[in-house]
Amino acid sequence: MPTLMGGIVKEAKRGIRKVRKFLDQRTYSNPKLEKDIVTGFHRLYYDAASLGKTWKNTRWLGVYTQKCPLDLWIYQETLWDTRPDVIVECGTAEGGTTLYLASICDLIGSGRIVSVDIDTKPKRPVHPRITYLSGSSTAPDVFAAVKKQIAQNEKVMVILDSDHSKKHVDEELKIYSNLVSKDCYLIVEDSNVNGHPVLPDHGPGPMEAIDEFLRKDDRFIIDDGKEKFYMTFNPRGYLKRVK
Repeated sequence: MPTLMGGIVKEAKRGIRKVRKFLDQRTYSNPKLEKDIVTGFHRLYYDAASLGKTWKNTRWLGVYTQKCPLDLWIYQETLWDTRPDVIVECGTAEGGTTLYLASICDLIGSGRIVSVDIDTKPKRPVHPRITYLSGSSTAPDVFAAVKKQIAQNEKVMVILDSDHSKKHVDEELKIYSNLVSKDCYLIVEDSNVNGHPVLPDHGPGPMEAIDEFLRKDDRFIIDDGKEKFYMTFNPRGYLKRVK
C-alpha cells in the first residue's frame, strides 16, 4: 500500500508540473497578453494614488518618496554598479527619494546628492551627503550653482523629476545631459504619463522629450534592462551614456 500511494503522489506532482508549465507557456509566450497584464496593473497601481495608496503613500525612513518601489530598487542597483560621486536630482518634493539616495550612498561608502527644487520646504530631511538648491532646474544661475558642486573628474549621474511638461524636460535634457559621465545614467522620470500608459490627457511630456532627444543625441542609449521588473514609472527613461 505505501508503495502504491507513493506512486500516486509522484504522478500527481508530475501532473501539476505539466499543468503549471502549460499555463506559464500560455501566459508568457503571448507578448500581447503579457503587455495587457502589465499595462492593466500599471494603471491600477498608479490610479490608486488618488485613494491615498501606492506611490502617494510610499515612504523611506518616514519621508514620502512619491516613487514606485520597483524603480527605487533599480536605483540602488544602478548606484552600486556605477558608483557616482555626485547624483544631481532635479525635483526634490518632500525629499524622500533624496534621503533614500543618501542612505544607499552611506551603505556603499561614497556619493553625495545635489537636489534642486523650485519650492523650499524647511522640514526636508537633513543629511551630510545632501545639498539642497532652490530655484528652477533650467534657470542659468541654478544650473551654474549645480555645476559648482561638481569637482573636475567626478562621476555624475542625473535624475530629472521636476516639471513633466515636454518643453521643460526638453530644456533639462539639453543642459543636464552634458553633466552625465560616460557609463553613468541620465534618468528621466514619469515618462509613463500621457498614455504611456497612464494619464492619457496629460499632454506631451517626458516620453516625447526622450524620443526627440535621442533622435538628436547619440551619446545615450535606452537601457531596457532597467525595466526588468515589467512595471516602471520611467519607461524608456533609463538613459545610459555610452559616448
